[in-house]
Amino acid sequence: MTKLKNDRFLRALLREPVDVTPVWMMRQAGRYLPEYRATREKAGNFMALCKTPGLATEVTLQPLERFPLDAAILFSDILTIPDAMGLGLYFAEGEGPRFEQPLRTEKDIRRLGVPDIEEDLGYVIAAVSMIHRELDGRVPLIGFSGSPWTLATYMVEGGSTKEFAKVKGMLYEQPGLMHQLLDVLARTVIAYLNAQIDAGAEAVMIFDTWGGVLTTRDYREFSLRYMQRIINGLTRENEGRKVPVIIFSKGGSQWLEDQAASGADALGLDWTLDIGLARERVGSRVALQGNMDPCVLYASPERIREEVAFILQSYGKGSGHVFNLGHGIHQHVEPEHAAAFVEAVHDLSAPYHQ
Repeated sequence: MTKLKNDRFLRALLREPVDVTPVWMMRQAGRYLPEYRATREKAGNFMALCKTPGLATEVTLQPLERFPLDAAILFSDILTIPDAMGLGLYFAEGEGPRFEQPLRTEKDIRRLGVPDIEEDLGYVIAAVSMIHRELDGRVPLIGFSGSPWTLATYMVEGGSTKEFAKVKGMLYEQPGLMHQLLDVLARTVIAYLNAQIDAGAEAVMIFDTWGGVLTTRDYREFSLRYMQRIINGLTRENEGRKVPVIIFSKGGSQWLEDQAASGADALGLDWTLDIGLARERVGSRVALQGNMDPCVLYASPERIREEVAFILQSYGKGSGHVFNLGHGIHQHVEPEHAAAFVEAVHDLSAPYHQ
């Protein structure tokens, strides 16, 4: 077992005592960093960057060289799973991700099966193993996947969407078919995340990016139900350590109590809910991760520090808080502002843990 030199992130997820509040940033390896842009240019395109373990390792580690972060997160993309299922993922300039073969018919969905993780997603597992080795216990490594519902939205729509017309049309008109799609995706995510854990990921996160577009009834039936199934199927201890699970339903703060009963160790929060109110609602059942508005990082370091202080005060004393943004860091943020954010969390949080 690799001995962790800094385990406060894992300890906070398990609501164990820490010296300061741990902090990392969603999308912390990204376009706001000039070194990332240079590596991406070297790779030629985004998918080549994802599919080359050495380069994925390089960009995963880049933010840790700049900032004293308490966790690394695998550099990859949630759409690696549908790509492995043969849908032909590509990125159109100015349009985001697209699929050559979206799922539009019953036949399209019935032909899907769980891909061979080693053969079809082996480049991701190789990257996890390489990153874990390069970290050498410096901080924990987070593995991740998209939620079945979120993956389904891209697969049925054929890419990004604002209306969700096709995927919701299928949900309402052919709910059995939608459940079949979500079933194969859940089984795939279980195998995928367990392979990441076996390769060295010390925690895993499920990104339910589009859970918040559903009604309460549909969220429970078509999103949370499948995340709970994944949680139940995951390896929860590896190399003598517990492997915490985080779920993050963007726009889903109205369902925190349901999420807290899912079996996850921690819930990600976007910036639309006061974290103190969230803590009151879930009590000690789960840890909370979040939840500063990413746009605060466009403000001055002094204003960033004020916002960090407010969120820490709102959460209050004790462990169970992993500081993060309420969504991924924006590409035009100055790296110096990200540095001020991380520094403020560590500087201002110590009194809350005495």
